[in-house]
Amino acid sequence: MKKNVTKIGVLSSGGDSPGMNACIRAVVRTAIYNGLEVYGIMRGYSGMVEDDIIRMESRSVANIIQRGGTILKTSRCKEFYEKEGRQKAYDNLKKHGIDGLVIIGG
Repeated sequence: MKKNVTKIGVLSSGGDSPGMNACIRAVVRTAIYNGLEVYGIMRGYSGMVEDDIIRMESRSVANIIQRGGTILKTSRCKEFYEKEGRQKAYDNLKKHGIDGLVIIGG
């Protein structure tokens, strides 16, 4: 049985680089245009493990293209390397009903 994706999460990982905010903006606005709910995951995989997940709307990404870095921030997450950490991340995604991820960066 095929399940349609209705809620997506977006996170940035690795080092900051030019274009990350433009990519975040494109993901959020395109998803909303196509009827999806979008959640920003703060601080990359750490935010997924620690449940630092926020609902995003079109205005959440207004005027960010010219800003450096990533509005979602990024960090290292040793906990995600362990099975227990990945389970916590999975449980947090399920709690928010997120059934798809867009990961920007390395």
